[in-house]
Amino acid sequence: MNATLIKGVFVGGLSGLLFGFDTAVIAGTTEGFRTAFHLDATSVGITVSAALWGTLIGALVAGKPGDRFGARSVLRAIAVLYCLSGLGCLLAADWTMLLACRVMAGLAVGASSVLAPVYLAEIAPARQRGMMVGMFQLNIVLGILLAYLSNAVVSSILPGPGAWPVKFAVSAVPGALLLLLMFTIPDSPRWLAARGRRGEALQVLGALGVTDPEGELASYDRVHAAPGGRLSWAAHRKPMLLAFAIAAFNQLSGINAILYYLNDIFAAAGFDQLSADRQAVTIGLCNFLFTALALTVIDRLGRRTLLLIGAVGLTLALAGTAAVFLTGQGQGWLLWLLIAFIAFFAFSQGAVIWVYISEIFPTAVRARGQSLGSSTHWFMDAIIAMAFPIVAAHTRGLPFVIFALMMAAQFVVVWFFFPETKQRSLEAIET
Repeated sequence: MNATLIKGVFVGGLSGLLFGFDTAVIAGTTEGFRTAFHLDATSVGITVSAALWGTLIGALVAGKPGDRFGARSVLRAIAVLYCLSGLGCLLAADWTMLLACRVMAGLAVGASSVLAPVYLAEIAPARQRGMMVGMFQLNIVLGILLAYLSNAVVSSILPGPGAWPVKFAVSAVPGALLLLLMFTIPDSPRWLAARGRRGEALQVLGALGVTDPEGELASYDRVHAAPGGRLSWAAHRKPMLLAFAIAAFNQLSGINAILYYLNDIFAAAGFDQLSADRQAVTIGLCNFLFTALALTVIDRLGRRTLLLIGAVGLTLALAGTAAVFLTGQGQGWLLWLLIAFIAFFAFSQGAVIWVYISEIFPTAVRARGQSLGSSTHWFMDAIIAMAFPIVAAHTRGLPFVIFALMMAAQFVVVWFFFPETKQRSLEAIET
């Protein structure tokens, strides 16, 4: 660990904070823009999912420029999008403008979910890669927690539904900070080597504290294909299937739908708005603490073990939540069940997903492979976020029944098909 490596991990992870903030801030604004623009349940679902369709596009298109220009360079443009989207929501005069700005935020989030984990994986030492790439997820949950805290603070200063534009605008501040700090970190040495810039790669390896930069560079040469290789089913079937599976199951847990509609879920169970804001902060804090706990063991227990533990806990917590809504009894247990849900998710899928996808693809197509996993994640997220309020309006417990069944299925899939990647170099995994 040295200053360059620490700075790279910190700045690469900071894009995760904006990812988390923009993902969760919507939870405190739904009632505000519903009232401001006179929206029904379907229109609210469209508004919440607008950012997610932008995120899907961002995830789909970020891989190719990331492989060509490097993750660091593209992340600078992403920081600009974060700033513009926050300020645009503040100034939104109608529903159409709000949708456009949320799509812009989604573009930034989607591209971040592709390129930040790739950058972190390529600068991190093998034995600590799980923890370092996991810093991206830790920053995501920190961003979620800060969004809930920010919403609560803004609501206390500006009570009433009219505060929602300010809640969105807060994201412009960390966006500007990310843009400035992006100019202080180096390109990935693996990307530089793949582009034939060997001298620069050696300099970065030395700056990152690698004791034998020439030997490290030689290990890249033995494995890496020329840059610009094509991501194909014939050559990359196994990592593509793994990326698809872990990304799909991540969203089929219901995590983002629950985060987006957290205040609405509490309201449906009888909590008032102020109480719901406080419960949301509690859940955000739990998310942060259990993600941090997972990062202390992910390189020892391994990615697969954490996924299996999480699948069991998530199934039980979701089944309990479904029972509360289906029976109309035990509302006092709802907060504890959702805390358990968040704890098991943070300790397993939350900590593992971006690490695992960033490890399993070859360097020549790593950004595009990450793009495949990320776009799957966001496609599932957009569908579920749009459908959740519509399904829950008919039968409140049904979404949680579906989520519980999917987590039981995940346990089986991980047990039989997921290999372990802990403490192996990216070149060893590629081979």
